[in-house]
Amino acid sequence: MTNKGLLLVGHGSRLEYNKELITTTADLMKNIDGKYLIKSCFLEYSSPNVTEGLELMKKENLDELVVVPLFLAKGIHILRDIPRLLGLETGKKQGTITLDSGKEIPLVYAEPIGIDPLLAELMIKNAHTAEKMLEEQ
Repeated sequence: MTNKGLLLVGHGSRLEYNKELITTTADLMKNIDGKYLIKSCFLEYSSPNVTEGLELMKKENLDELVVVPLFLAKGIHILRDIPRLLGLETGKKQGTITLDSGKEIPLVYAEPIGIDPLLAELMIKNAHTAEKMLEEQ
C-alpha cells in the first residue's frame, strides 16, 4: 500500500475565517478520500506557511506527495510563488522531496480549481441562498 500525502495550500489572510475555510476544507477532504494523509498550509499571512507545511509532511512516512492549491485560477502565486517554495523548476509540475528519514519521494503539484461544473453549481447555490434573503423581507 502506498502512503500518499496531500498538502492543501491556501492563500492565507489576516482574517481568522479565511484560515478556517482552508483548514475545515482539509478536514472535509479527509472524510471524502481516506487514502491521503492531508495537511493544510498557507502562502502568506497564516501559519503554517508552505515551507512549514512541507516540513510537517517530511516527518511522515510517505511514498508520494501531492500539493493542491485551493485557488480558483492561475496567477503569479500559482505559476511562480508556490512552485518556487516547492523547489520546482519554472513550468514544471513534478519534482522530489527528501523526507526526514532520508527517503526521496516524488512530489506533484496540482492545478488550481479552474473551470469546473461543480464551481458553477456552487455559484447557483449561493445565488439561491441570496435570493432567500429577499423573500424573507
